[in-house]
Amino acid sequence: MASADDANRNREQVRQLIAGIDDDVANGLLKGAIDLHVHSGPSTMPRKLDHMEAADEAAAAGMRAVLFKDHHYSVAPVIPMMERLFGDRGLSMFSGLVLNNSTGGLNPFVVDAQLKMGAKLIWMPTAQAGNHIRSAHRKTRLATNVELRPSPALTVVDPYGKILDEVKQILDLIAEFDVILSSGHLHVWEIWKLFDEARSRGVKRLLVNHPMYGLHFTYEDVRDLAKLGALIEQSAGLYVDSRFNTYTPEELKEHILAAGVEHSSIGSDLGQVDNPTPVEGMRQAIKLCLALGFSEAEVRTMVADNPARLLGLTG
Repeated sequence: MASADDANRNREQVRQLIAGIDDDVANGLLKGAIDLHVHSGPSTMPRKLDHMEAADEAAAAGMRAVLFKDHHYSVAPVIPMMERLFGDRGLSMFSGLVLNNSTGGLNPFVVDAQLKMGAKLIWMPTAQAGNHIRSAHRKTRLATNVELRPSPALTVVDPYGKILDEVKQILDLIAEFDVILSSGHLHVWEIWKLFDEARSRGVKRLLVNHPMYGLHFTYEDVRDLAKLGALIEQSAGLYVDSRFNTYTPEELKEHILAAGVEHSSIGSDLGQVDNPTPVEGMRQAIKLCLALGFSEAEVRTMVADNPARLLGLTG
């Protein structure tokens, strides 16, 4: 966890690095990009913009798709209404369900209903995962910044380390509907158990969010899960000129290379107040990757091609 002074130094370094990257190049790479990690509102937490504003900004930038994430409800049922407003602007919109207690927890009945309403991604517990709760007590950026009713700590394993029966049912549903499984904010030990079980049950689309932040991954874990087929998403907000900045630019490069460009993606993980918007965060991340020596083709692979493949988008 970066100190305030470290974060300030990181942000200044980011500003200096991205200043040397042409805006037209970055904007060109934004066209066709996909952000699988948009935290717009309404939400229990303060947001800088709502879903309509986030979609409008993404469409104006020429992005191909966005996926809305809220820790406490699913935006999926709202997507058909949003498509009526933005469907003619070339932007695809998606959402999914986070399996926190506030949405039903590890409940296959809720998952079944949401999948039938168009959810494209099922996140394992985040704000109410045991790993998250243990981390958030130290006031890390995994904290929710809002006082909700105290929640039991969720885990996907029983006391013997075996995957719970209800989680197996959820994995079967994810496989049946061929949607994405995210590891949420589980501990890396739980994620290994979960992904092994998921693959054995036919789940094909695996996603890990910000593995080096709060999930206790090693570089070897990142490399090996990528080799098993998981897409490793880095959160732009942890690296760019954001109040969530935690890592140096050089660490972003290390984190990407641990998985390899071919197994990496970048999601904004933005939308909070006093932060860049999701589109601006993606633009900064694109510039930062170029400044770190990644080619335009490599950046496009991470911000467009890999997330499109995970979503099952063609063309």
